[in-house]
Amino acid sequence: MNSLTLRSLAAALAVLGLMPVAPAIAKAKVDKEISRLAEQQPRGTINVIIHPTKGSADSVCGALERGGRLRGRHELIESCSAEVSIDDLQALINSGAVDTISSDAAVGGHQVNLTPLTTLNQVNATLGLGTLSYSGKGVGVALIDSGIENMPDFNQKIIGSYLCKVVCKPAPVSDDNGHGTHIAGIIGGHGDQTHGLYTGIAPNVKFLSLKVLDKNGSGTTSDVLAAIQFATTNKSQLGIDIINLSLGHPILEAAATDPLVLAVEAAVRAGIVVVVSAGNYGVNRATGVPGYAGIASPGNAPSAITVGTAKTQATANRSDDRIADYSSRGPSWYDGYAKPDVVAPGQRMVSEMSNGTLWNNNAAWRFTAPAGSSGKWMRLSGTSMSAGVVSGIVALVIDASRTANPGAAALKPNAVKAVLEYTATQLHDDTGAAYDPLTQGAGEVNAAGALALVAKLNTSLAPGSWWLTSGVTSWNVIGSEVAPWAQNILWGDNILWGDAVYYNRVAWGQNIVWGENLVWGENILWGENIVWGENLVWGENLVWGENIVWGENIVWGENVVWGESGGDAGGAQ
Repeated sequence: MNSLTLRSLAAALAVLGLMPVAPAIAKAKVDKEISRLAEQQPRGTINVIIHPTKGSADSVCGALERGGRLRGRHELIESCSAEVSIDDLQALINSGAVDTISSDAAVGGHQVNLTPLTTLNQVNATLGLGTLSYSGKGVGVALIDSGIENMPDFNQKIIGSYLCKVVCKPAPVSDDNGHGTHIAGIIGGHGDQTHGLYTGIAPNVKFLSLKVLDKNGSGTTSDVLAAIQFATTNKSQLGIDIINLSLGHPILEAAATDPLVLAVEAAVRAGIVVVVSAGNYGVNRATGVPGYAGIASPGNAPSAITVGTAKTQATANRSDDRIADYSSRGPSWYDGYAKPDVVAPGQRMVSEMSNGTLWNNNAAWRFTAPAGSSGKWMRLSGTSMSAGVVSGIVALVIDASRTANPGAAALKPNAVKAVLEYTATQLHDDTGAAYDPLTQGAGEVNAAGALALVAKLNTSLAPGSWWLTSGVTSWNVIGSEVAPWAQNILWGDNILWGDAVYYNRVAWGQNIVWGENLVWGENILWGENIVWGENLVWGENLVWGENIVWGENIVWGENVVWGESGGDAGGAQ
């Protein structure tokens, strides 16, 4: 940007009373990616997302528009995106009308490719799903991804298709990458292409396709913001109940200023269940050592259902299930939130595939469906796939809640999340020891258990009421084994035990941020720290056994520091 443009922007800020008040960039106002880019390319431009102070959005964004730098407005989070020079950036940072500035970070899907093989019918079996009366009918899923290919398994199921580039505009139903189609098949493929053999978790859901990833599986934060805003704004008109975000980027700032987190929280407050992949940052590829604090944004959103990956070994039984090494572990960077919330099948999942980049560039990942089947099929692994599984289960849960409560509202997002955690089954490693909560969350999702519980919850009763209409067992059979429920909920820094989910708690309301300080009763001690077992102390510092100390870096094992980037960027391998 030349000096004239800079003077124009500065003049616009001055007219609005937004003159710079300090001589230098205040790093506390920008995320670490902006700091890095500003040092590397001091004369270049940076795509940023600007968070004005309350009431200043129109003024700041208007000044950027008049200066020719505005890319888009994000009313859902009272922010705007722009392309600015380093000089512009300094003027904005020093302005008293700007709270913080975030980088318009690149986002991508979280998929890899590993062994062994898991088909959709096997996934349904390991979720305890047999012949049930719930199919996700009437439930709308906004799939924010690379698009959805128009094929028989999605016939008459796609209620809208949009390309989101800062704003969302109608676009043909298509997917030039394949990631979105694969996720859609897991969530709700109808099974027509395999004569009912390979069906998604909720085969009667409706999809709103919001394309933000290009043919290479890449996108930007501002595009995802536009998609979340579109889905939230049109929630009632289009019947959107769930947003699936099988994508993200390494966490670059605290959740309170992270644009994706702000958008997710706004969507949840609007009554949408938001399911997010945890990220594939769970292992140091150079050493193979698992590490903590690899949760990706927006998996650090407190009210999102953040999903890690379980390996089912292609069996229905849970006793042989393990956590995938690539699955991101908590806590979340900067804030130390306990994530993921749950884990779900996601290892080498077979699902539909478009004629896009993934198909054309990875012949070894293709899968031949049974004789008589049609279409393209591919196996992928990752927390992207696991998030799709959970979105499908959420669709069944909403269907079950509406069926059990005709005329009344279905469960709110926080209640859905609580049910999934409460009925999850805890997993153990090869030694028989239970995985810690920062690795598996509450445990592996248990669709059959969640549906059994939801069918007995009366949502018409007032907060504080015992809303369990009849007795329910705290276990169910999956495969040939009894699967005990976890019977706990990870609420902020606390584990809630007992019958918390059997009451219509204030916490399950629509305007409560997951993890807020609430008084739960005499038996739960609320504080800043919690002890998870004997070795982990939770608070501002994290001490894991004798070897790992939490500080400014992700620490892997005894001696290996991964650095600040978070590891695997989540692309196909």
